[in-house]
Amino acid sequence: MSQVNDSDHSKLPLRAIPGSYGIPFFGAIKDRLDFYYNQGPDKFLKTRLEKHKSTIFRTNMPPGPFMAPNPRVVTVLDAVSFPILFDTSKVEKRNILDGTYMPSTKLFGGYRVCAFLDPSEPTHTAAKQFALSFVASRHNSVIPIFRSCTNDLLGQLEDDVALGKVPTNNFNTHSDKMSFDFVVRLFSDDDIPSKQTNLGSDGSKLFDKWLLFQLAPLMTLGLKFIPNFVEDLLLHTFRLPPFLVKSDYQKLYDAFYSSAKSVLDQGEKLGLSREEACHNHVFLAGFSSYGGMKVLFPIIIKWVGLAGKGLHRRLADEIRGVVKSEGGVTFSALEKMSLTKSVVYEALRIEPPVPYQYAKAKEDIVINNHEARFEIKKGEIIFGYQPFATKDSKIFVNPEEFMADRFVGEEGEKLLKYVYWSNGRETEEPTAGNKQCAGKYLVILLSRLILVDLFLRYDTFTVDVGTILLGPAVTVKSLTKATSY
Repeated sequence: MSQVNDSDHSKLPLRAIPGSYGIPFFGAIKDRLDFYYNQGPDKFLKTRLEKHKSTIFRTNMPPGPFMAPNPRVVTVLDAVSFPILFDTSKVEKRNILDGTYMPSTKLFGGYRVCAFLDPSEPTHTAAKQFALSFVASRHNSVIPIFRSCTNDLLGQLEDDVALGKVPTNNFNTHSDKMSFDFVVRLFSDDDIPSKQTNLGSDGSKLFDKWLLFQLAPLMTLGLKFIPNFVEDLLLHTFRLPPFLVKSDYQKLYDAFYSSAKSVLDQGEKLGLSREEACHNHVFLAGFSSYGGMKVLFPIIIKWVGLAGKGLHRRLADEIRGVVKSEGGVTFSALEKMSLTKSVVYEALRIEPPVPYQYAKAKEDIVINNHEARFEIKKGEIIFGYQPFATKDSKIFVNPEEFMADRFVGEEGEKLLKYVYWSNGRETEEPTAGNKQCAGKYLVILLSRLILVDLFLRYDTFTVDVGTILLGPAVTVKSLTKATSY
């Protein structure tokens, strides 16, 4: 048995993990209904945390039977225990990206792509190196391609505002199209806009449908005309048949197979077959990149928009001043924007794009929270809900509040080790031997860039915020053009 946390916690009392799984089979069904319909994820976890007076406890995690034969998990909800999910010397990440549920490999051409592999598996190193090498190879292309795409996005938002009647969720709609265009241009050998490919300008819908078939067991549609028990039966009991999305996925696969020849050549050099490399490339493009941006950009615009004119003025002053002194939007310039960087980290802290993370204990281990130690047995599944861990009141002051300058300065930077959005600490590096997001630095870069282009062009803006299937629904209501740049 190994002690995971440092020696400072070795004197904490050893406590049995509280909680139970209820009656076999029926307990999992009850927890699923509570999680999705009766309480919702936050209330579901908060009520159990308060009941057991512990951030570590046992419960069932959806979707449960019949789709996930073993829905039983040990839940970790604080900043101290959460990093056990990243320690691949102690935990296994095989087939556990989506939790107790594993999508059909038919959605990925019959392959278990990198995200479902544990670092101990032989193919993982080649697949992760393939992703890392691709991201590195596009380093110099990212800024010009993305700024071209955001220029189109902001132009479309301006047109909406000019019409006088702003479409609901207009940011999400335009952002999805922009994100898809960026992914197609970046992930192909040549910078060709998506509308000039055989995927067309509506190609984002192909990714959307494919993502739905992967994630349906983990979501609710929220349609009032469908009774909860009917939706639960349709989404959480049986897999949506992969053949219904096969032709859509084939279009995506064929497009990248023909447009990313040099990328796939590199995959073969690293030991992957060309076919397996392409399926990994599609997953990186569609799930990790497009799917991630689909949630990430609305989160950033939501929190910055709601923060109001005071923050907008500070961001505009910083961004415009640095760009002017540096002679343009460069990597060097972005690194000097301390407030802009902090705003991005704070958005990722307060509303992480991927809230759920899972792992399976490789051996008997002992973890701890702030108050006690707990033993987890080999083979047990560990579930972490990141929005609670990154709002740990023992780590963050006013954790429920969006504080734009939380990560500014030396003291602020010390808190970065508690930012976990990338499946690892913000202070750690993605490598072929871990499961941290291969595009970690790309995500941070794009998040800063969208704010840079926004505040180079506008002094302030207003938003309305709601919810949709994946993340917040954001409507940009007004845009005030820059007066001093």
